[in-house]
Amino acid sequence: MHNPPGAAFTDFELLPRDLAPYARGNTGIPYVHRFDSGRPGPHVLVNALTHGNEFCGMVAATHLLDTAVRPKVGTLTVSFANVEAYASFDRQDPFKSRMLVHNLNRVWSKQWLEGGEDSPELRRARELRPVAAAADHILDIHSTAQTVDPFWVYPGRTANARAALAIGVPGIHLVMPKGMGTGTPLIEHGRHGEANFDGVALVAECGQHFARASGELATEVALRFLAHFGLIDADPAWQAPGPQRRYELITAVLVKTPEARFARPVIGMETFAAGELIAIDGSEEVRAPCNDCTIFMPIRVAIPGRELVYLTRPLSST
Repeated sequence: MHNPPGAAFTDFELLPRDLAPYARGNTGIPYVHRFDSGRPGPHVLVNALTHGNEFCGMVAATHLLDTAVRPKVGTLTVSFANVEAYASFDRQDPFKSRMLVHNLNRVWSKQWLEGGEDSPELRRARELRPVAAAADHILDIHSTAQTVDPFWVYPGRTANARAALAIGVPGIHLVMPKGMGTGTPLIEHGRHGEANFDGVALVAECGQHFARASGELATEVALRFLAHFGLIDADPAWQAPGPQRRYELITAVLVKTPEARFARPVIGMETFAAGELIAIDGSEEVRAPCNDCTIFMPIRVAIPGRELVYLTRPLSST
């Protein structure tokens, strides 16, 4: 695995800041802030810190609050999600604070939210459930363990694709035609998981967790998202989006054994020929199911039950 357990990580350009000033919020739900313009328009949710060590969303959310961004139409909600995991961050083990018990981005199904299990993540998801349900459009801001180009992730509904292409930044799209398939993420919760719903729900993977540029991009993406739906004016200084590259998820491969390893060093977005060996997991080989198979988000540490890697094929680009 790239950057294996025990390997020191020292390149911290982006670190946590104290979120205590944002704790009270104004909705009765901690760390949730809502601003209603009083004029008709969509309700847009910008969500940060679904994973506790993905600081770029924190940068974007605090920017919106610190600079008093207010919607000229509709409603804006800004939320900080897994604040408990965020508070556990330790520079000596910077990837551990991604989550405490459960992956907060896999538990947004009725089964999990109304089930009998308990954890900090499940308690927070249950607390945030009405926040997600109220939003017409959702931007969930994330980052990546490895240094790869930023990209969108979204279920393959027309409304999602249309919005991501129009916003244009990031310029890479991971499209999930049948959803994630390994749990229910925030962007598939409730009506956003229904095929005929015309609201938009996108994940923006904005760069490496601890890179300053990821926070800068997250802020720009959040503002562009709000401008796309008319809540704020577009910034004339924004550069026009470049060409778009789109990939369709074929499958998410799950880890079966702690010995799972890749056939060669990978960080994500490497391309494999049909039949080429990608990884070995115990006695099982993971091979590319098609030509030009591009991998996304290869896991750093092999933990059984988690996603080992996402296998994709290219879609038409623009």
